[in-house]
Amino acid sequence: MNKSLISRPALLLAASLLTASSAAIAYEPATTETTRESQFTFAWPLSEGMLKPRGATTRGAPVTLDREPSADWKRLQEPGIDAKERDRRAILAMAGEYRVTFNFLEIARFDPDAKAQAPYQNWGTEVVLVSKDQPDFIALQHILVMRILGDDGKISEPMVVRHWRQEWRYQPDSLLAYQGNHRWQREPVSAADRNGAWSQTVLQVDDSPRYASVGRWQHDASQSTWISGDTRRPLPRREYSVRKDYDTLIGTNRHTVLPTGWLQEENNLKARLDDNGVPQSDQPWVGREYGVARYERIKGFDFQPGRAYFEASEPFWAAVRAAWAKAVDRGDGRIVMNGAADQQRYFMPFFERAQQLADGEVTFDATEARKLAESTLRDSYLKP
Repeated sequence: MNKSLISRPALLLAASLLTASSAAIAYEPATTETTRESQFTFAWPLSEGMLKPRGATTRGAPVTLDREPSADWKRLQEPGIDAKERDRRAILAMAGEYRVTFNFLEIARFDPDAKAQAPYQNWGTEVVLVSKDQPDFIALQHILVMRILGDDGKISEPMVVRHWRQEWRYQPDSLLAYQGNHRWQREPVSAADRNGAWSQTVLQVDDSPRYASVGRWQHDASQSTWISGDTRRPLPRREYSVRKDYDTLIGTNRHTVLPTGWLQEENNLKARLDDNGVPQSDQPWVGREYGVARYERIKGFDFQPGRAYFEASEPFWAAVRAAWAKAVDRGDGRIVMNGAADQQRYFMPFFERAQQLADGEVTFDATEARKLAESTLRDSYLKP
């Protein structure tokens, strides 16, 4: 395997993934089942004009969809297991190897003079790995493994990019919730709200916090689904360079597990917050968007480079997460960042060290990892 084609380009791609808004991963896998799939674009009425979607501009290696119900789905459907165990199996069923499509559309605009926004579409090939599996806690790490189809028909060496992380906790006492204005606060969860419920905490690609919420799983023979309450999220990366009229998403998040994959759906209001984190009174909302990420199982695709990266770098990322937890504790459950961490590229020391570990250039040292993580948070990410 050619290290130079995997490490440095992947590091640069990770930087783009964190900072660009439209063609960040720009990756459209082809399929072995048709020469080119057509896709319906959920968009504004025809009278608005045909808005070309932002997003994918290049194509990836062909993939083959796995149409058979997965072993995890079959385990999820077993009779006689208790409610908590069925919930756990639904969460674990999201692990696997996928073609992923990302689609977002602003379905309502509250200023009649505002122009219609182009929908956002993107694609990737991604492996979701079980990082932790404990009775009351499950963590899933997403890793992109991308092979680009060139104009000459040749397929590139794999590029591996650490993607987002989701952590699930049963009946949580509290969660780290986004407040707006680059602030997060640990909030208690009442006994009534946490009874039988699971929290989902979503971390950015550098393990910085993004959002957290609580919901309950529901199961039947067709699907297992979890939906959050209203949740605040920072401005998404796909909007940084194209939108200046809002700064926070407030909406719900739904995960639906199916026999051959799963869906993540979002229904978000786009808000402008004042200095106190309250939607501005003159025009609190600029629009509403609907988004769906579709995870379709694939087979015959080599995700081993992503698994190898995970095994080599996960101890380091665990040290980064420990540093974040320590910072939250030090701040009495509150942290404030120096602006958007991804826009400022505060994450680069983390990605460089993780890539060095993956390439075998250095060996993992727990003390050194802790010092690097804590100093980077102190000197770059966090306000005193």
